[in-house]
Amino acid sequence: MPYLVHTAHAQFVALWLGTVGWILIIVTVGLVEWRVWEVSDLSVITSGLAWVGIWRVCFYSHVLILSNNQIMFCQRIHLSESFTPPEIATAQVLMLVALILGLMGNASVVYGLRNVYFGLNAFKAIRLVFYSGGVLFILTAAAALVPVFWNLHSVVNNQTITFPAAFLMPPAPVNQSVGPGIIVGIFASVLLVCSGVVFLSYRVPVMLEPKVRPSWPGEGCSGTRVGTRQGIDNPAFQTHPS
Repeated sequence: MPYLVHTAHAQFVALWLGTVGWILIIVTVGLVEWRVWEVSDLSVITSGLAWVGIWRVCFYSHVLILSNNQIMFCQRIHLSESFTPPEIATAQVLMLVALILGLMGNASVVYGLRNVYFGLNAFKAIRLVFYSGGVLFILTAAAALVPVFWNLHSVVNNQTITFPAAFLMPPAPVNQSVGPGIIVGIFASVLLVCSGVVFLSYRVPVMLEPKVRPSWPGEGCSGTRVGTRQGIDNPAFQTHPS
């Protein structure tokens, strides 16, 4: 197999970008601070801030102390609940899809780089797995950006959510702001797009045939017959009759 390590330095860097982006997608899924609500009633939400994520709603309260070491009150948001807004329901589905696509993309490009650095496969297969990994990374970013920007739109327009009474949330916030979950999700998607573009741009260099090849005696010389393997007499050593 031709030596291809020098052709994949950018793809090696892109692997790290894609891996970091995928890890940040995992962080985005786990963060509860997607939307930050500012509330005026401090009787229950004593901090004045409540965090709305795609899985939970949490706030600090010195009134609702559940244990000696816990002062954060949280309630889960289920996909099947009638009050769950479409942007959060979509986020619950698409962010999990993004996790799976990102894992597949990382596996694909790792396999391709393994073949490049160890010379274990043909260059056509390397091109295919790099292309597949690039597409998967871009799809991962797209799956994450849809719910991220949808929730960003809800924050900008200060859209409320009608939570059940058990959540102890006000009918509407005084103001909303963008939480770290949305910011991390956008940054992760940018890294994944950059990584995907690098893998899609990979090109295997054109391999030229060797110019030097073994030849049989009498081949490759102008003025001589090609195809014979018999020696040719040197005229200088031929004897002439006197």
